[in-house]
Amino acid sequence: MKSISIATATRTELVDITGLIKEVVKKNKWTEGVLYVYIPHTTAGVTINENADPSVRIDILDALNKLVPYKGSYQHTEGNSDAHIKASLIGSSVAVILESGRLVLGKWQGVFFCEFDGPRQRDIYLKFLGV
Repeated sequence: MKSISIATATRTELVDITGLIKEVVKKNKWTEGVLYVYIPHTTAGVTINENADPSVRIDILDALNKLVPYKGSYQHTEGNSDAHIKASLIGSSVAVILESGRLVLGKWQGVFFCEFDGPRQRDIYLKFLGV
């Protein structure tokens, strides 16, 4: 297993981590198999979505913030209940196929770290299962 650390800058943001993942794949000479990207945090997640148009990230966060507002009648007293709910909705892992040392993603796809309770220092775990 390998890890990547990133620092987020705002309370909610989607950070394109595709390039960071590609660096780890290349450095470790991983070629054929499946790469699992796992987020070990209860107020953050990971997703695959469009990385060509930055407005998609804005739209995703806007929709999540409308669906699960920051301030609500939550029972959790730490003030970050919305972040826990958003992380559960998005999920904590994705799997990406590796073929010939490359991530098999669609033309417009990228892998995004989803911050819902920042800014923070965060970890991303990568586990490669080769064939």
